[in-house]
Amino acid sequence: MSASHDPRLQALTQWLDTVGPGRPVGVEPASADASFRRYFRVSYADGQTLIVMDAPPAHEDCRPFLHVRALFAECGARVPEVHAQDLGRGFLLLSDLGRTTYLAALATMPADPLYRAAAAALVAIQAGSRAGVLPDYDRGRLQAEMELFPEWYVGRHLGVSLTDAQHEQLKTVFDRVLAVNLAEAQVFVHRDYHSRNLMLGAQSSAPVGAPPGILDFQDAVYGPVSYDLVSLLKDAYVNWDEEQVLDWLIRYWELARRRGVPVPADFARFHEDFEWMGVQRHLKVLGIFARLYHRDGKDGYLADMPRVESYLYRACRRYRELIPLAALLDELANRRVQAGYTF
Repeated sequence: MSASHDPRLQALTQWLDTVGPGRPVGVEPASADASFRRYFRVSYADGQTLIVMDAPPAHEDCRPFLHVRALFAECGARVPEVHAQDLGRGFLLLSDLGRTTYLAALATMPADPLYRAAAAALVAIQAGSRAGVLPDYDRGRLQAEMELFPEWYVGRHLGVSLTDAQHEQLKTVFDRVLAVNLAEAQVFVHRDYHSRNLMLGAQSSAPVGAPPGILDFQDAVYGPVSYDLVSLLKDAYVNWDEEQVLDWLIRYWELARRRGVPVPADFARFHEDFEWMGVQRHLKVLGIFARLYHRDGKDGYLADMPRVESYLYRACRRYRELIPLAALLDELANRRVQAGYTF
């Protein structure tokens, strides 16, 4: 869409003329996310590129982004630098962390050094965590996220009305999941620390094991230590076999203990926390993906739903307290097959 047909893009390009290292020679879409935010890559005559964030103030607030950016930078994370800002209009001019996400890089590069680098960057953030500077990932937030599953995934996406007994079973499972989640030690939590938000680097020749650029952190909170490991290793957008996940999880756990991150001293306990945290996240993700499709008309996430369903189902089959949720998933899958429903 041209700037003449996009008032915010027109205002953004006019703003860019007054800030930055000079008059831009090109503005092109860089990415969009599941919110109202948009990102454009700005090119300058000297070859430099920057990223401009367009965050409409009626829908988005740039201040959490700036706050979390400063916190993560203090921890040594590679996050965008801020070159200019106009909070009233929702514009930020940022350094460019590159064009290649981890997800794209995995097509041609070995995964192990990338994931070790991602784990090391996460440990650095967690080691620098402190209470009182980010919102708490408390019971209310965690539960509200899980409630997206019956409302949007089951009710709206699958068109299934749960019985009173099924609602009670879900409540019991949710309460148990929350008890495990909330018993974990607390650290800074990115909330979407995965292959689409980790950047390889500004240059294609960047070392494979270099720290990743980290994006989309504005919703960070203070919460369970295993949460971001679930985002990374049970990624909604890429599959890894369980042996590989365990290897990366153990390596993270060893590094985290050395750096003083408050993970359990017993790895088996940490792995169980990781599994239960995954149940919470994947219930949320299924609800969010369904909502993005049915409410917002974004169908790009539908193809990833089966992967998330698989994560959820496998975890629920492993623990006695989660078997009622596994049984519900079986019943929902059977209804979907009978109805001829496919993603």
